[in-house]
Amino acid sequence: MAESQAKKRWRCGLLGLVGRCGLRPKKSTATNGGSHKSTISSSNASTACTPNIQFTKSPGIELNAKKLQEHKVSPEPIQLPDQIQSPISKPSSNQNPNNQHLENNGNQQESTNQEPVQQQPRKVPREAIGLSGELESMIIDNQKAKGIKGSMVRASSSNVMLFGNLGNLKQPGTTAVGNQNQTNVQNNEERQTSDVEPTSVSDIQEQPGSLCREVSTRMDPETLKTMGNEDYKNGNYLEALALYDAAIAIDPKKAAYRSNKSAALAALGRILEAVFECKEAIRMEPQYHKAQHRLAYLYLRLGEVENSLYHFKHSGPEADQEDVSKAKTVQTLLNKCTEAKRLRDWNTLIKETENIIASGADAAPHVYALRAEAFLKSYRHQEADDCLSRCPVLDVEMSTKYYGPIGYAGFLVVWAQVHMSSGRFGEAVEAIQRAKKLDGNNREVSMVLRRAQAVMAARTKGNDFFKAGRFQEASAAYGEGLDHDSRNSVLLCNRAACLSKMGQFDRAVEDCTAALTVRHAYAKARLRRADCNAKLGNWESAIKDYEMLRKETPEDEEVIRGLSEAQKQLAERSGHSEIHQEVTN
Repeated sequence: MAESQAKKRWRCGLLGLVGRCGLRPKKSTATNGGSHKSTISSSNASTACTPNIQFTKSPGIELNAKKLQEHKVSPEPIQLPDQIQSPISKPSSNQNPNNQHLENNGNQQESTNQEPVQQQPRKVPREAIGLSGELESMIIDNQKAKGIKGSMVRASSSNVMLFGNLGNLKQPGTTAVGNQNQTNVQNNEERQTSDVEPTSVSDIQEQPGSLCREVSTRMDPETLKTMGNEDYKNGNYLEALALYDAAIAIDPKKAAYRSNKSAALAALGRILEAVFECKEAIRMEPQYHKAQHRLAYLYLRLGEVENSLYHFKHSGPEADQEDVSKAKTVQTLLNKCTEAKRLRDWNTLIKETENIIASGADAAPHVYALRAEAFLKSYRHQEADDCLSRCPVLDVEMSTKYYGPIGYAGFLVVWAQVHMSSGRFGEAVEAIQRAKKLDGNNREVSMVLRRAQAVMAARTKGNDFFKAGRFQEASAAYGEGLDHDSRNSVLLCNRAACLSKMGQFDRAVEDCTAALTVRHAYAKARLRRADCNAKLGNWESAIKDYEMLRKETPEDEEVIRGLSEAQKQLAERSGHSEIHQEVTN
């Protein structure tokens, strides 16, 4: 019965702590000769729910039941740090003989067999009754009921930690919970506490170690910013971002925190989010020159030259003539790109877009879209796909908010065509359908959508026929898809497979060659062409393809076997030719 009561008090205490709700007052009860257990308070009312949960420990004072009744001390509501008038002094080991020193590094272990101190009762201050003492009492009762000994260790001069149950500390003979990394408990100096917003366990587990440090020690926002700056300088951008977020949560009106968060986002490639944060910093403090300069540089990376020049002019001493000159260079190159597209001069467009990216506009989606479109029009599908892979990943919601529905739909049209040319038909249809929702009146969007759906349906139909062994029907189905996209490398390669099965090796070689013309790194088409050339006795051509494949996939057994056989057959044919020539002479 005692064990169930202890467990119940244990669970209720934890639920009250995690929810940061005020714990209901716990009345003192006298049992077994009038012995009482008092609730001991913590001066800190807010406790972050992290995998390494730390609790502020109040002095270990045992109360005499009679004395408690005389003073009528009842638990007080949880007090905020600024309501506490003076810190509670830590009692010595003579005052509380149940405290034992364990190690020289400042760690202490709380004895689980605490007896009421009857001889020297002490008056408990009103501020000494609170959540931490309540929780500690429940923990000790639960441990006594389970027969657990030595489960409380002192983590610092004013904090205690649960060992093994609620943290990721590694205790002897057990495995750390919540995190595989071991945490060394050190005697850290006490830091100034702040009222930090509660953080859920799942959120903290996803954040880096620095955020866990911040939550467990509850620092002030300036300290968090300093820690974030250190992580940023060391290249730990995710940790820096988490720390800046924590500082903003405490003081959301500080422009410097927003500006620093913008820098971390930009380093992570989240350019659009960085722009919004920087704009917010400037809204708070319009004369913040560093934020103005940072926003100007972000606009330059996005290829928005006019906005970039505007903020360079308002960045005061932060800007220099080189920045302005770079922005003007990008503007000149963009004008050349516009003219090249109008003239359908794709080679010039490819050249100038590369120059724009090299000049600083390395995160401009419209520049990458122009470049990819030029590659598609030149039937250089491999380069178009490479261009898409270099473009920064754009969040759908953020991009729609920044560029507007019509602007973002234009990018999606190009990306859909690149996906389709590389055989990613599902992604192509998904992208163009999203573009249709954003800009339903655009004729180009409707045209690309119809073509993507037709090509995808033809590929699916041809695959079904091929699996059933109906190679003639499969070849015809792939041909229907090629009527909508005549240079689609995947459809050409699939039709070559059908032709090879039907013994039409010459036509299969032609389709494979057409596929490799637009995608020179298409390994499947090259392997199929090598196999067809081998069956036709074109050993030299087969060896060339096999050798290229061997460089790309040196451990591929099919390639090794095909190359060996082709070299053997070529050697035999060369030997027969020499013998025949000698006989003729």
